[in-house]
Amino acid sequence: MSETSNPSTLWPEARTYLVKEIHGWLDIHSTDALTLPLPDEDWLLEITADGKLVCMAGYDLDDMKSMLSDGTPEDLGTDELAKQAKFYLQQTVSKHRPKLLRQGFKERIEMNESHVAAHYERPVDLGKLIDLHQQIKTCLTLFPASH
Repeated sequence: MSETSNPSTLWPEARTYLVKEIHGWLDIHSTDALTLPLPDEDWLLEITADGKLVCMAGYDLDDMKSMLSDGTPEDLGTDELAKQAKFYLQQTVSKHRPKLLRQGFKERIEMNESHVAAHYERPVDLGKLIDLHQQIKTCLTLFPASH
């Protein structure tokens, strides 16, 4: 999840509004961000306390290792594991990247020893709650359920 640097003074009111108006937030008690699963199971939407709307997909490298080794004792090297994770991530984001970029999102890839993730983020005005609600609804339509 994203880390916020400067929480907006508008965040407490925006957070309260979003929790009341939109159901399905993963941790409504979080003070720095609200996270919502998107209809495409590989994606999450996040509203951060510093005023960012983020759509993200990613893979935990331990999960990736389990999936790729399929129960065999062989240990994948870190480089090979990262390469495979990036491949899967590319497959996951490729169908949504053009829509997100057209909507004004900026792409950022994050990778560390535990995960690889693609973040698409753009600033939002936490003071315009109706507009923010509409932007979230638009994001929900950009990610139809995967089959």
